[in-house]
Amino acid sequence: MIGILNVTPDSFSDGGRFNKLEPAIAQVRAMVEEGADGIDVGGESTRPQGASPVSAEQELQRVMPVVSAIRTTFPDVLLSIDTTKAAVASAALDAGADVINDVSGFRIDPRVGEIAAARDAGVVLMHSRGGVAEMGTYRFAEYGNDVVGEVIGELTEAVHRAIATGVAREAIVIDPGIGFAKRSEHSLRILAELHRVSALGFPVMVGVSRKRFVGELSRVHSAADRIAGTVGANVAALLKGARLFRVHDVAPNRQALDVAWGIVQAGGVRRSDGDVKGPDSRFPIPDSR
Repeated sequence: MIGILNVTPDSFSDGGRFNKLEPAIAQVRAMVEEGADGIDVGGESTRPQGASPVSAEQELQRVMPVVSAIRTTFPDVLLSIDTTKAAVASAALDAGADVINDVSGFRIDPRVGEIAAARDAGVVLMHSRGGVAEMGTYRFAEYGNDVVGEVIGELTEAVHRAIATGVAREAIVIDPGIGFAKRSEHSLRILAELHRVSALGFPVMVGVSRKRFVGELSRVHSAADRIAGTVGANVAALLKGARLFRVHDVAPNRQALDVAWGIVQAGGVRRSDGDVKGPDSRFPIPDSR
């Protein structure tokens, strides 16, 4: 379970709540106490309304005090930096981050992969299209008859980019990018066929938390109120092969996924492909810290 910490003024559901150090650390403490295994810190929004890109300098000003404070205050928590910029990734790793979560899958700045490889960092390669300002919109949400196949193809390209820079295969997690350059029908199809993404052989992380499709299905307008819908989507994703979950609301998702996995272990529910390996709180990176 990876808790989301947006230290931005403009993120889609919690922008401005945690862009000061004291409330940010208080939120981390709350998420850890609720069962988060890791924290993902982001300093640049990719909100669906269209985000405004920020410079590396501005992103560093936002994230570095928080990354440093988290590592000092919570030395054992897994710490991820959500960035597409090499300078930010490098500085965060210097401050004790373990993972680089690149929502562009190393498309925007291939040097991020080189930095991850040199530092033996874990990486999350997410599927998206377009730049930071566009990837949360529908501008590039055009697919043929097999959206899942197209996403798998583009994720495979991201994996090849990562391995070409020297990232170890066992350090890679893939994320199908729910809601990124995807309409709700695309996101639903990907979740329904997530076993195909899992078949690539990498741990799969999903980020469905408070997303637009959850609101559309549940008829809940406010993103912050989409907790129950998020839980439902995460449990479905677990049964289809997801093993890492990026969430805003840790406690309800932790409880639901623990119970769902307990049922799977008891043999009450099994995926159709027979894979009953459960959620893994360990991120696949070398234990070098």
